[in-house]
Amino acid sequence: MSCAICEERKEKRFCPAVHGKICPQCCGEQREVTLDCPSDCPYLLQAREHAAPNPAKAQNDGPGEPDRVAMFPEVEITERFLYEREQLILGLSFALAKSARADRSLMDRDLIAAMSSLVKSYQTLVNSSLIYEPPTANLALQAIIRDIAREVETMVREFREAEQRHIGHTRLRDSEVLMALVFLLRLGLGRTSGRPKSRAFTDFLFAQFPEKHSAIAGLEETGSRLVIP
Repeated sequence: MSCAICEERKEKRFCPAVHGKICPQCCGEQREVTLDCPSDCPYLLQAREHAAPNPAKAQNDGPGEPDRVAMFPEVEITERFLYEREQLILGLSFALAKSARADRSLMDRDLIAAMSSLVKSYQTLVNSSLIYEPPTANLALQAIIRDIAREVETMVREFREAEQRHIGHTRLRDSEVLMALVFLLRLGLGRTSGRPKSRAFTDFLFAQFPEKHSAIAGLEETGSRLVIP
């Protein structure tokens, strides 16, 4: 029997994306490119397990080349910040996971694009105290950015309310939210395969937070797994 994709080479493995058997070459070449691979596909999981660390694939650069601009290198993130604001990072991660879980069609590139837009907005807020939404001609992406921004703002508000209840005032600064978002953006760029249909980063977020996990309460249960790429 021949491969269900190329119809030339011999089929050797079952592909749940096409509900048929394909050859290893097509699996490797088309995985998360033309194939919308389910997250539990054993060949996808195997590929992720053996994948080399991804230093952020550039949208417009050659394959595998890091895009330093996309990682906002001007934003410095210290180990002390990661330690002191671990709960903030976990809360924002939960907000991202909640958004991705609400729209299962989201790919890593959608989530990362929305996070990049949020980072630019917070940069403007921190530097000029202005609220700015980076323009985009992509209406679908615009909706994704809006939904994720809503979840993030809700989490930030709840975080500040929790601080108010526990210590009597709010210490969280917009600059800290910016740093936390940049950290998560870099984490996402490092986790994703860079392929168009990759969900490696979203699956990573889902693994950190079960469906009924709370954004603020019970964050201690997640430990420090998220802040270690």
